[in-house]
Amino acid sequence: MAAWCSAESTKPVFVGIYGAVLGGFAVSALFFLLSSSSSLSAPTLPLPAAAIAGANLSAPTPAQPETMYNRPIWKPPPRRARMPSPRAFRLTRDMVAARARDGVIVVTFGNYAFLDFILTWGRHLTDLGVDNLLVGAMDTKLLRELYFRGVPVFDMGSRMATKDAGWGSPTFHKMGREKVLLINALLPFGYELLMCDTDMVWLKNPLPYLARYPEADLLTSSDQVIPTVTDDSLENWREVTGAFNIGIFHWRPTEPAKRLAKDWKDLVISDDKLWDQNAFNDLVRQKFGQPVQGGDLVYSYDGKLKLGVLPASIFCSGHTYFVQGMYKQLHLEPYAVHTTFQYAGTEGKRHRLREAVLFFDQPSYYDSPGGFLSFKPNIPKSLLLDGAHTVESHFELVNYELKQIRTALAVASLLKRTLVMPPLWCRLDRMWFGHPGILEGTMTRQPFLCPMDHVFEVHVMLKDLPKEEFGPHIDFREYSFLENPSLPKEVKDSLLDVQLCDEHSSRCSAVDETDKHRPFLLPRNSTEEKLLDLLSPYKDVKIIQFSSMVDAFGGFADAAVEKKFRNRVKRYVGLWCCVEFREIGHIYYDMYWDEKPGWKPHPPETREQDHPPWS
Repeated sequence: MAAWCSAESTKPVFVGIYGAVLGGFAVSALFFLLSSSSSLSAPTLPLPAAAIAGANLSAPTPAQPETMYNRPIWKPPPRRARMPSPRAFRLTRDMVAARARDGVIVVTFGNYAFLDFILTWGRHLTDLGVDNLLVGAMDTKLLRELYFRGVPVFDMGSRMATKDAGWGSPTFHKMGREKVLLINALLPFGYELLMCDTDMVWLKNPLPYLARYPEADLLTSSDQVIPTVTDDSLENWREVTGAFNIGIFHWRPTEPAKRLAKDWKDLVISDDKLWDQNAFNDLVRQKFGQPVQGGDLVYSYDGKLKLGVLPASIFCSGHTYFVQGMYKQLHLEPYAVHTTFQYAGTEGKRHRLREAVLFFDQPSYYDSPGGFLSFKPNIPKSLLLDGAHTVESHFELVNYELKQIRTALAVASLLKRTLVMPPLWCRLDRMWFGHPGILEGTMTRQPFLCPMDHVFEVHVMLKDLPKEEFGPHIDFREYSFLENPSLPKEVKDSLLDVQLCDEHSSRCSAVDETDKHRPFLLPRNSTEEKLLDLLSPYKDVKIIQFSSMVDAFGGFADAAVEKKFRNRVKRYVGLWCCVEFREIGHIYYDMYWDEKPGWKPHPPETREQDHPPWS
């Protein structure tokens, strides 16, 4: 943190860190001097609209020579340019002044593990015409990547590892403390600060909305899941029961806000196990409940700080956006979505944004070497709509879907193709605690299109499991993949439509291979040998689309291959949580539920029984 915050302003526990950082600058200086080329280790994302249009959102006036501080976003430095010295990346008032617009700066930060999130965050903002942004780099690898991609970046001096910091880990808590220190460093510069986590994206320019409440010292998002308003006004703070969420909040450089930031810093530094968000909530609610004149804001913290709560219907959490679709039901335009309320770590956050077609991937993501396999899910209306929404009816629906997906995974594995997952339907919501199926007071409809991480262990599916035990990796894509505008036309147009037929029917034997417009007919329950024999000639077709996966595959020929496949896909599914009033309330999904006569969706009775059904 020495790059932007003096050691005198922190507790003694951090003095050693600051000393190490100062030494780190000497080490990183060598790294910078050796960085003599602007070549990147990864291909660039497609240029944002702002860059295509000339990237002149923040072009300096003729009186202002172009510098690394005011260079247009997405405009890289001159070719073969050397990396500037570490000092040039220190956070200063001049750097913020060069990037701020109308007294506002928008900031996020992270390490190299979140590069793609940061690029997605920045691209959404610039596509909305917002270019007054800065990114804090917690490691030199991210700093270099962003600099050479033309993203305004400063060095936080954190010297953090480039790997992902899992939720709740010591590194996760360290990142939280860094955020608090960063806010304390920025507020004295005198600019309004819109601080964002990297796992959120902007869908609409938020600055005009924030400007509607000039009296607010602080506007914060929240984990509120029950609407307190039905329009785009601030939440009714009297009815907010969810925690204030510090993934999106807007600070004005007022004295009450600065005092809160300092007390927050002192609190998190005093206890390295304290979660920054809990500390923030505790401080804000110390004195809470006196309305500011007009009623939209509330006095909080020290009784002088004026706080407003951003509406969760349009400054969305992972629940109000992906599960409830609250903004749709209220006919509102969302400003942002933060990938909270999900169950598969960073991989789950990324996948949710992909499902919503909000994530910007590398071009290679859209053209798998082996091609893609998709299918149209076949779900009877009775499983979706008939009867009460209970644990039993929920599992009956999901199990029916799992059986088809299991077949699709087997076919994809044999054909060495990437599976495009189908949309998943659920009758019940998932939480971390017991509940009656959906949270009372929410706008969740039943059934609903549920995120993949409600059922599948997305992070496990992406792991490189040992082939000796689990067979070959099976790649997959989100259900919206084929509708993504980034999918190349040559991929989308290269399609083989496969329809299932009864092997001994006249229709199944009457195949006219000269008619390219007719669907390809595949006998139901085809053996591995027949499947490969009939579809291998189409290995150059980019997309093979099955009309159904019900009875599409008769089984593996090799028992050893099947055993490895079963070991793999058993670990792909997670659990549903949770039955109310039970010590153990969760119920494991079972990829092979249909092989267990009398299988019922019951929670484990004892701790000894509480394990996934992998055996």
